[in-house]
Amino acid sequence: MAVINASMVKELRDKTGAGMMDCKKALSENDGDMDKAVDFLRKKGIATAEKRSGRAMSEGTIQSYIHMGGKIAAMVEVGCETDFVAKNEDFQEFTRNIAMHVAATCPAGISQDDIPAEVIEKEMTIYRDQAREMGKPENILDKIAEGKLGKYFKENCLLNQDYVKNPELTIQDLLNELIAKMGENISIKRFARFQVGE
Repeated sequence: MAVINASMVKELRDKTGAGMMDCKKALSENDGDMDKAVDFLRKKGIATAEKRSGRAMSEGTIQSYIHMGGKIAAMVEVGCETDFVAKNEDFQEFTRNIAMHVAATCPAGISQDDIPAEVIEKEMTIYRDQAREMGKPENILDKIAEGKLGKYFKENCLLNQDYVKNPELTIQDLLNELIAKMGENISIKRFARFQVGE
């Protein structure tokens, strides 16, 4: 059994932003392994996010990002439960980072629920036709198309995208971490992206 000292707890807290007791528990349960403790806290963040998902959000903030030269801009609204969290610097920074990410990646929607059914069907038809052209058997065309559709969602849905500042995290991971840290239901409500000449 590894000895958990204050500096280890502080290091984990600095890495994750989780509470002291949560960090101590994560290190204890993972025998002092820092990487496993980080994963433990991320999973806890997902559980916290799921528990809080039904709570009403009447507060929040809107942030914008304008790319150098003024050719691309994005605006994002992120909702939360209380004014206290809406004014929190971590919450504000998260919203600014999401605006910057939207400007950089041009997502088609927040989640796959935002992608119209006709767009999904069109993509599936294209993927099936591509697989057929490659000589794949008819009985696996749908399976291949579904795999490619998953990749389409990863590239085009904001929550599924890899975060531009840290591709090891998705935007959903980032959101779950913020929910765990703030202890409130938080969601990306909407965004708009503008590009000169578009």
